[in-house]
Amino acid sequence: MLDVNTKFKHMKQLSEYREGLKKKPLLKNLFLELTIRCNEHCIHCGSFCGDVQNEELTLEQYKTFLDEVKEDFGTEGYMLCITGGEPLLRKDFFEIMNYAHMLGFKWGMTSNGILITLEVAAKLHEAGMGTISVSIDGLEDTHDSFRQTKGGYRKAMEGIQNLIDVGRFKTIQVTTVVTHQNIGELDALYDIFDKMDIDSWRVINIEPMGRAKLHPELILNKEDYRYLMEFIRDKRMAGEPVEYGCSHYLGAEYEHEIRDWYFICSAGLYVASITANGDIIACLDIERRPELVQGNILKDRFKDVWENRFKEFRIDLSDRCSKCQNCSEKDRCHGDSYHSWDFDRGEPILCFRDILF
Repeated sequence: MLDVNTKFKHMKQLSEYREGLKKKPLLKNLFLELTIRCNEHCIHCGSFCGDVQNEELTLEQYKTFLDEVKEDFGTEGYMLCITGGEPLLRKDFFEIMNYAHMLGFKWGMTSNGILITLEVAAKLHEAGMGTISVSIDGLEDTHDSFRQTKGGYRKAMEGIQNLIDVGRFKTIQVTTVVTHQNIGELDALYDIFDKMDIDSWRVINIEPMGRAKLHPELILNKEDYRYLMEFIRDKRMAGEPVEYGCSHYLGAEYEHEIRDWYFICSAGLYVASITANGDIIACLDIERRPELVQGNILKDRFKDVWENRFKEFRIDLSDRCSKCQNCSEKDRCHGDSYHSWDFDRGEPILCFRDILF
């Protein structure tokens, strides 16, 4: 464990580095939202998958886009992050990803796991998939209720096992969204995952966004947040591959304790995303608002958009927030995460001040 002064020194260096990223961003993760169709109906879904419909890019449009990206960026130093909806619902999924693999792209995927048969797992390996994160959001009844899918837990666990049986993937990860309802199941889930040959367990809190706003009873309270951070830290101190997600500044006590890095919201600095209809945005978790769309790959060259737009995401949110001005953590937090920012009120929806620090 690092002492507070060392952490503050590191975070000051990160803040200075972040200033450079504002002027010269470094693409590390390019998200492709292949579809917003989904075979589940998760209570926390921020993009309301299944409730809304979008036109989807065609196979040929993806091929053209991937050709352009390779021409402009090469294929080294960043990866494609494939998501949805449930990306495997696309009938041409493997045609898209085999083409990306042929071009030399490194890629990983998030999935609910339901459609990952042993045959699909083998095809994912053949298409070059390196990493995958599958969602398990509680024990069986809790998971199925949260994802509003009877049998979802069983099918997802079978999908994970199929991935394990095929092997040869760089990382098989499980992601769990922690709610006020399932936080008491963390120890039981750990016991289950500890017996499986997965590489890491990513534990994140439910965010007050998307459909979750309709379920305030699931949002964590102050005691829940503290318990969650302590749970993750205890496992990590014991050498277990458990980590918190990228979201939120956690204060000196927990920064660098429950994940391998310090907080930085990478939207528009490291991260860009292509929505199902080709819109170019920052992070897919950010509220979908027309003014945050930076372009569309059907009419704009992605490289030009990445280098010359995204101004909204290359600032300090804290400069826009009256509540942030007198906060001692302002220069380390920078206003926290874009995905949990209230763009109407100009303040974070979730801030861990007075919760964790």
